[in-house]
Amino acid sequence: MDAVIKPIRNAADGAKAGDGKKEFRPAQLDPAEFLAAAVDPEQNRPSRAEAERAVQTLLAYIGENPQREGLLDTPRRVVEAYDEVFQGYHQSPAEVLNKTFGETAGYDDFVLIRDMGFVSHCEHHMMPFYGKAHIAYTPVERVVGLSKLARLVDIFGHRLQTQEHLTAQLAAAVDEVLKPRGVAVMVEAEHTCMSARGIRKEGSRTFTTRFTGNFRDNPAEQARFMSMIQAMSR
Repeated sequence: MDAVIKPIRNAADGAKAGDGKKEFRPAQLDPAEFLAAAVDPEQNRPSRAEAERAVQTLLAYIGENPQREGLLDTPRRVVEAYDEVFQGYHQSPAEVLNKTFGETAGYDDFVLIRDMGFVSHCEHHMMPFYGKAHIAYTPVERVVGLSKLARLVDIFGHRLQTQEHLTAQLAAAVDEVLKPRGVAVMVEAEHTCMSARGIRKEGSRTFTTRFTGNFRDNPAEQARFMSMIQAMSR
C-alpha cells in the first residue's frame, strides 16, 4: 500500500509576511492510510488456489521440481505463512488505540515503552527486517493500555514496509488517536535484504526517529527520551 503524503507546511505559524523565515514540519500522513485496515473488503483478491499456484511457479523459476516429495506441501505452507506474517493488512490501528483510561492521578510526564520486538518485511525485496521499537507519548488526561502500543507495532509490522514508513506510521497513529502533547518514536532494525544478500553486512543496524509536539519542539525532551532508552539498554 503506497503512502499518501500531504504537502509539507513550510511557513512558520504566525510568521511575518516577507520575513523569509521558514519552519520545517514533517510531511503529514493521510489518516485514511494508517487508521483503518489496509484491505478493502471489496478488493478483488486472488484465491488461495491461485496463490499456491504462484508459489509453484516461483519454485520452478529457481530450478526446483515442485512435484518432488519435499515440496509437495510447500505452496500451502507458504500461503499459510503469508496469512500470518501479513495479517496486519486486516487489522485496524484505530480500534487498538481507542480504549483509554482516565485514572492517572494527574500524571503529566511522558510514558515510555521500550524494546517492543517486531519482525516486518521490506517492500522492495519482501525479505524480513527485525528489531525493536520504542514509543513515548505525553498524555493529556487519558492514557492507553500499555499492550495496545505493542499491538500497534505488530499491526504495522505485519505489512510490507520501509523502516522509515513504519516509524512515521507509529508516530502518526498515536498522535492522531490519542491527541497527546507529543509523541516520540525510535525504531532500530537489521535488514536481511542488506545482511543476507547484496552487500552482506551482517549485524549492521538502521535507526529511525520521529518526533511530534513537545518532543519535536523541545530538544531537552528528545534528549531525555533518547537517554532513557540508552540507559536502560546497558
